[in-house]
Amino acid sequence: MTRTRRQAPRPVELLELVKFKKPELNGKRRRLDAALTIADLRTIAKRRTPRAAFDYTDGAAEGELSLARARQAFADVEFHPDVLRPAVDVDTSVQVLGGPSALPFGIAPTGFTRLMQTEGESAGAGAAAAAGIPFTLSTLGTTTIEDVKAANPHGRNWFQLYVMRDRSISYGLVERAAAAGFDTLHFTVDTPIAGARLRDKRNGFSIPPQLTAGTVLNAAVRPWWWWDFLTTPKLEFASLSSTGGTVAEMLDWAMDPTISYEDLDVVRGMWPGKLVVKGVQSVVDAARLFDAGVDGIVLSNHGGRQLDRAPVPFHLLPAVRKEVGDDACVMVDTGIMNGADVVAACALGASFSLIGRAYLYGLMAGGREGVDRAIEILRTEIVRTMRLLGVSSIAELEPRHVTQLHRLLPRD
Repeated sequence: MTRTRRQAPRPVELLELVKFKKPELNGKRRRLDAALTIADLRTIAKRRTPRAAFDYTDGAAEGELSLARARQAFADVEFHPDVLRPAVDVDTSVQVLGGPSALPFGIAPTGFTRLMQTEGESAGAGAAAAAGIPFTLSTLGTTTIEDVKAANPHGRNWFQLYVMRDRSISYGLVERAAAAGFDTLHFTVDTPIAGARLRDKRNGFSIPPQLTAGTVLNAAVRPWWWWDFLTTPKLEFASLSSTGGTVAEMLDWAMDPTISYEDLDVVRGMWPGKLVVKGVQSVVDAARLFDAGVDGIVLSNHGGRQLDRAPVPFHLLPAVRKEVGDDACVMVDTGIMNGADVVAACALGASFSLIGRAYLYGLMAGGREGVDRAIEILRTEIVRTMRLLGVSSIAELEPRHVTQLHRLLPRD
């Protein structure tokens, strides 16, 4: 039996094997560097944000089944890599709606964004500019059209439109977005009424926030949030502030069950750029809208925040792509929490994806730097997944690379 030869430890050899990392003294940077996934950013965001604001972002309608199913759909993806296909240099760029994007996803429209963290849409637009991806501003955004343009002066800005009960308000927003150089309008069709967001009701959530004993207690351990909230401009629907309505009135006006194809035609006639319909949830409607001349659609159930038990957009994707053809711009959102989700969507025919909560978790975790971190996490995951699949560009992704494993099969 051979005995292991031993010797006294040699510090020089130890130093060759171990390098001591320089400590990061900046607390925010240290938190964000430690976040390796969007789920990690969500954990930080939950710790740093009052419950009502966090739940408004994190929650969905009723039993939150639509959101859970959307995330499960991406988890139930099986990839099929090509071996011996080197993908050393990976190109993640795409062309979408007549322009470039450095990544196959952009930032989705979100309302009340400064409630989550006071940098709000300006942080999102600035991060999008730095990453070379589009940023979408909501009608119910808390930063003006013009200020978003200032935060992303040379990048691609998109505007999400609610057709309000007072049509003149919506038409004025269309004109302002066009004047500011926004290149794409998202005509939203899945909000005839507000969904039942039960977390908000249980939290006593309101816009603007109202102080109760519960909110004060919950916020007591998060003084930084209240300091930011109370020492920055008041929370309001920034692009609507000149209309004279209260916040409650604006919410009521934004939900209109009477919108129709006639409204789509009117807005199409006003808008000089690309027109996208957001909130499509069936193959039939997708085909009908392209026949009506729209430039693109977003398969979306509004992040699960409207109709619970709605179709899963990712499940709809292959059938919609088959129906409308290869050249139509078909985008997808809802449930995306990993760059691999974006890759799977591209493989099954998505022209582009939009991220909402993933970006907001980063915003709540660290403001602009947190949004940068969220985008970087997704970018890293996209590149790694493509390399493991043996794919060097988004265009090389094909349906054969992905199988959707179904838990929920229709009964005959």
